[in-house]
Amino acid sequence: MEDPKVRVNCIYRATEGEGIAVGRPQIFIRLQGCRVGCRNCDSKETWDFGEGQEMEMDRVLGEVDGLADGNIRWVSLTGGDPLDPAHLKALDVLIHRLAKRGYAVNLEASGTRIVPEIFRRVDFISFDYKTPSTGVRTPVPLLLELSEHYLGKFQIKSVVEDEGDFHACLKAREELERADCGIGFEWCLTPAYSPHERFDPARFTKIMSLNMEHGSRFRVIGQQHKWVYGPRQRRV
Repeated sequence: MEDPKVRVNCIYRATEGEGIAVGRPQIFIRLQGCRVGCRNCDSKETWDFGEGQEMEMDRVLGEVDGLADGNIRWVSLTGGDPLDPAHLKALDVLIHRLAKRGYAVNLEASGTRIVPEIFRRVDFISFDYKTPSTGVRTPVPLLLELSEHYLGKFQIKSVVEDEGDFHACLKAREELERADCGIGFEWCLTPAYSPHERFDPARFTKIMSLNMEHGSRFRVIGQQHKWVYGPRQRRV
C-alpha cells in the first residue's frame, strides 16, 4: 500500500529554543495547515492548507536523514497543527517510519485535542495550554487525561503575555491540584515575544516574580532562538 504524502511547510535542523528541551539540537518537520487560529501565533504562514508542498514520505525521511547526518536523534513534529484531522493519516505513518530509523519523536500538540493512537507512538509530547491572549481555550479535562495516561512523557507550555494569562495558568494548575492528579510533569511559562515587538525584559521579570509570589508552580523559560536570531527569523 502506498504511503500517504505529507503536507510540509519546511524541514530544517536547529537547536530547540523553548521548553524543557531548550538547547537540544534536533530536526524539525513543520507541517502545513492549522485551524486553531491563535491571535498571537508567530507562524501564521503555516495556517493555509493549500500552501507548502505535498511531499512523498521517502523524500521527507531522506531529508531528515541528510540533516541529522547520523548525529542527531530527536525529530520534532510541529506546525501548523500536526494533530489536525487532515494530517493524521500521514502523521501516523511518519512517526512509525521515524521510529524504525531510530529517531525519538517529539510532538508539538496545539492543546485542543488528544489523539491516543498518536500520543502512544511518540516519545514525548509538548502540549500547549492556551492562555486568554491567544483567543483559544484548552479544556482542563485534557490536562487531567494527559496526567492519567501519559505521565512521564509530556510537558505543558503556555505563552504568557500579561498577568491575566499567568492567573489563567495558575487557576488551571490549582484545579489539577484539587483533582489530586499527581502533578508529576513540568509546566513551562513562555513570556511572549511576538514578531512585531522588541524584547521586553519587564514582561519576563514580571512573569518570574508572579511565579515566585504564587508558590513557584511553573518553570519560566524564554525563547532562546528569538533572543539570538530575532523574533522574525524562521527555521531557527
